[in-house]
Amino acid sequence: MGELAALPNIGKDTEEKLNKVGITTAAKLRETGSRQAWLMIRGIDDSACLHRLYGLEGAVLGVKKAALSAETKKELKEFYSSFS
Repeated sequence: MGELAALPNIGKDTEEKLNKVGITTAAKLRETGSRQAWLMIRGIDDSACLHRLYGLEGAVLGVKKAALSAETKKELKEFYSSFS
C-alpha cells in the first residue's frame, strides 16, 4: 500500500480508486478536497457511498470519520443527497 493508506479511513480499495483518478498523495487529496475526490471516484464507481465521503473528509482532516462533527456530517449528507 502507498502513502494514502497511512491516512485515517483509507484502506486498500479506496487508495486504489484514488490512484485511478489521479490522486496519489496525501497532499493531492487535501488539495482536491473530499467532495471533489468523491465525485471523481463516483465517476468510476457507482457504488461510492456516503460513508466513503465521510471517510475521505476524515482523511483530509486527519481524523477517523466517527470524529467528524455533526455539522460536517450534515453538510456532507446534503452534498451526497444532491447526487442520489
